[in-house]
Amino acid sequence: MKIQSLGDMSLDEVFEAFRKAFADYEMQLNKDEHLAMLKRRGFDPALSFAAFDGDKIVSFTCNGIGDFYGIPTAYDTGTGTLKDYRGKGLATQVFEYSIPYLKETGIQEYLLEVLQHNTGAVSVYSKIGFEVTREFYYFRPENNQIRNEMKVIDFPYTIQPININEYDGIPTFWDFRPSWQNSIESVNRSLEGFACMGVFTEEKLIGYSVFEPASGDVTQIAVDKQYRRKGVGSLLFQKMLESNKYESIKVVNTDIRCDSITAFLKSKHIEPTGKQFEMIKKL
Repeated sequence: MKIQSLGDMSLDEVFEAFRKAFADYEMQLNKDEHLAMLKRRGFDPALSFAAFDGDKIVSFTCNGIGDFYGIPTAYDTGTGTLKDYRGKGLATQVFEYSIPYLKETGIQEYLLEVLQHNTGAVSVYSKIGFEVTREFYYFRPENNQIRNEMKVIDFPYTIQPININEYDGIPTFWDFRPSWQNSIESVNRSLEGFACMGVFTEEKLIGYSVFEPASGDVTQIAVDKQYRRKGVGSLLFQKMLESNKYESIKVVNTDIRCDSITAFLKSKHIEPTGKQFEMIKKL
């Protein structure tokens, strides 16, 4: 058994290892979806590592590399071990092997998200120094479950596509900072796949959304606090539903402490599917 970088491996080989490692999981990704996920999350093969049995990848961690609100960060965009190789501590060995290489490039922290009901993984991450920084809800309703009742907006407005990079005030709309995969940096890695809409009154942006029609992913949605409960959020949500090409939508990593987004989704008959921990280890 040897551990080494994925820098010399093809994306097809990485996907095949991913497919085998997650074959017994409820959610499955095809190759295109997997490649899109890696691109959006900043996958860097040279700073991702795996354990090999001969030439076969048997345990791996795909790392995304970038800044997380000003801090150079590595993000665990997928850790998996083939079924016959589980219980041997390989994922921990791969992680420990990677740390000196990440530090050498200036990475200051390691970030991941883990399902709360995956108690084994949570325990392992805690033992190797990760600490819980936030708790997230995730939602995955089928399209026919959603009830988006529309209010009549009682002031002049327009809605149109926008470039989110042209509006510096967008973060002032937020009630919590987006997670790694929902951050503006992640959106910009795959901007061509997103539909970004803005609502304006008197040429002032008062609400916006970022949506990935191919996957049904509601990446960001926020409204200026002065214009909430006036129908702006529901209008943006309706535009996302109309452009959705998937059989469901997903809203991933909303901060549990943020009552406003939870209440907004519940008003659409969208209840939480489960919870995740965001965990960070300082390097």
